[in-house]
Amino acid sequence: MLETFKRRWEIQKNWQLLFPIIGLIGLGYCAYKIAFRFAETYSVILSIALASLLFFVLLKLTLYIFKKLEQKWILDYKWEMIRVFIVFAITGSSSVFVGRPIMKFVGITKENLNPIIYWVLFIIIGLVFYQILLVTFGWLFGQFKFFWEFEKKMLKRFGLGKFINE
Repeated sequence: MLETFKRRWEIQKNWQLLFPIIGLIGLGYCAYKIAFRFAETYSVILSIALASLLFFVLLKLTLYIFKKLEQKWILDYKWEMIRVFIVFAITGSSSVFVGRPIMKFVGITKENLNPIIYWVLFIIIGLVFYQILLVTFGWLFGQFKFFWEFEKKMLKRFGLGKFINE
């Protein structure tokens, strides 16, 4: 069974199994958090059943997305898609954690600013740090080339392509 899994995901070395394991743990954690958020007032058995169902649905959705992106993204091996998804997840969360303290440091809070302006600034600051963190985490996870190409496309879409040296 493990050999079939390794063949399907093009895993050549055992250390590469780390990424599917991390991916499954992260998926399970998300299912757990969502299930217990909705079923916290009910029984533990119901929460566990809901978490199991959510895990199955999220896994199917993730595999469907992998299949769609497999032709679009140019990667050497299928298991690298899991690594790319992990980088996206870490980057998204990290940009929020970095953006909030920066806004507080500058003196921007919900209390002293119109909520709409606050959220627009929060999104802009988050996007700036997201770009930086995406390439940084991509490099840390050994996917710098993929994320640098992804970043260049994104900057061109934002109209900032003239600042990129080809």
